[in-house]
Amino acid sequence: MKNKLYVFSGLGADQRVFKYLNFGALEPQFIDWIRPETNEPIEAYARKLAAEINVEKPILIGLSFGGMMAVEIAKLRETENVILISSAKTAAEVPLPLRWIGKLGLNQYTPKHFLKRPNPIMDWFFGVETAQDRELLREVMHDSDEEFVYWAINQILCWKNKVVPPNYFHIHGARDRMLPLRHVKADRVIADGGHLMVLNRAKLLNEVLDSILNRTT
Repeated sequence: MKNKLYVFSGLGADQRVFKYLNFGALEPQFIDWIRPETNEPIEAYARKLAAEINVEKPILIGLSFGGMMAVEIAKLRETENVILISSAKTAAEVPLPLRWIGKLGLNQYTPKHFLKRPNPIMDWFFGVETAQDRELLREVMHDSDEEFVYWAINQILCWKNKVVPPNYFHIHGARDRMLPLRHVKADRVIADGGHLMVLNRAKLLNEVLDSILNRTT
């Protein structure tokens, strides 16, 4: 079972955001983001990450943008399960205003350094509740690669995927402001969970993960 579970963090984030999650007997392998080529399609990037998966029928867990990447990898590799947290399975689950921003290319006019700058609007969208949440979010964004964040935001806004992966389980927060629940077909809804529920609703998430992972192992 070793290294059968592969975990993809959110936009610009790393494995620190999963510090409160319990994966049971499975040993998670956290996939690090690498800097993409200029204008590299998400499909090509997914092929690079898929090359790091060296077992048959892996279990993939993806948070936010990491969930979208897990969906893309599931189109390339047979998986045992794809678990999405605060994410989207298809482009239709990304809010229409965000898709229009991508279609019109308005995000191209945003200075790259601005995307990493902490501000109250970002805290609100992510659902920051405590000083600890805020501090970790700032640390992660500060340490993230500016070019990757800029590229990934563009991929989210311009995502065209229509393929729903087999054997998926979608966990979403009822108060997710980044990807509102009304656009998402979720298998389990976490009451009062926001986009950062992986931090501040970890106990409930662990209960859901335990039931899924015990069922698939």
